[in-house]
Amino acid sequence: MSPVLVTGAAGFIGFHIARRLLGDGIEVVGVDSLNEYYDRTLKEARLRELAHDRRFTFVKLDLAETDRTAALFRDVGAKEVAHLAAQAGVRYSMENPQAYAQSNLVAFLNVLEGCRATGVRHLVYASTSSVYGLNAVMPFSEHHGVDHPISLYGATKRANELMAHSYSHLFGLPTTGLRFFTVYGPWGRPDMAFFIFTKAILEGRPLQVFNHGESTRDFTYVDDIVEAFTRVLARPPRPEPGAADRLTDPASSPAPFRIYNIGQQDPVPLMRVIELLEQALGRKAVKEYLPAQPGDVAKTWAEGLELERATGFRPGIGVEEGVPKFVAWYRSYYGP
Repeated sequence: MSPVLVTGAAGFIGFHIARRLLGDGIEVVGVDSLNEYYDRTLKEARLRELAHDRRFTFVKLDLAETDRTAALFRDVGAKEVAHLAAQAGVRYSMENPQAYAQSNLVAFLNVLEGCRATGVRHLVYASTSSVYGLNAVMPFSEHHGVDHPISLYGATKRANELMAHSYSHLFGLPTTGLRFFTVYGPWGRPDMAFFIFTKAILEGRPLQVFNHGESTRDFTYVDDIVEAFTRVLARPPRPEPGAADRLTDPASSPAPFRIYNIGQQDPVPLMRVIELLEQALGRKAVKEYLPAQPGDVAKTWAEGLELERATGFRPGIGVEEGVPKFVAWYRSYYGP
């Protein structure tokens, strides 16, 4: 078997995907630029975990480097690509938009070109619930239009979906985009709410609770993301007969192209998550309520019927189970 190329392997979700594939006996070539967006020591710790398996090879590379990325694809010869590398973060996209242009647009184009040039059988890439933007109809469905993103991050991820479709149509490259909904769990990113809240509670500092605590999220535990991702990776899409007559439906295409939501399908108030963190940590939080931040949506809610039809899988780890698991890992990694 050829190896699977996993980009963003030192990142939160890329690490978990790579570890799952290794556990399934699959050789993995992991790629990451190890940028400074957040603590590199955490990224390096993830890589050390992966390096325990001799089937893992790491390549340090910025995928925005066109020539080096083309050479990588030629050298690796992967037939499946799990593309998790990206510049993440809704709020940071307002501070450093150029980072998103390079990491989420130029790098993604280079990945598409690498897949096309080397005959990749399936490219599965990370998208996001942020593409839904101003959509008000709940739950969010792949059949809804997504033309009103409210952050540059969401806009670049929507651009990825459109770019992928063009390559699926022009070159027959099978591509699948997965719209993640508020992923959390062990080895997560320090800029995410679970990390920020946990650290603040343990240090006795006030939690900054935006939107005056009225936000609701479809929190999705990382193990559910991994299960869905690996199932999708093994199922390259095929051209959909008759889809050319349904192009008013954003989820239909005559190309070998699909998009799926991956969410718990059970929106949870942010305040409930804070309660669960308090219970798991054994400490009460001091809360500072603030207005909503630009780029944030008040509520997310995934419809997951298409994913379930395609893979037979429905995420099932709720916050009552997932939050204590995250806290247990946090304590084990950072100390009590």
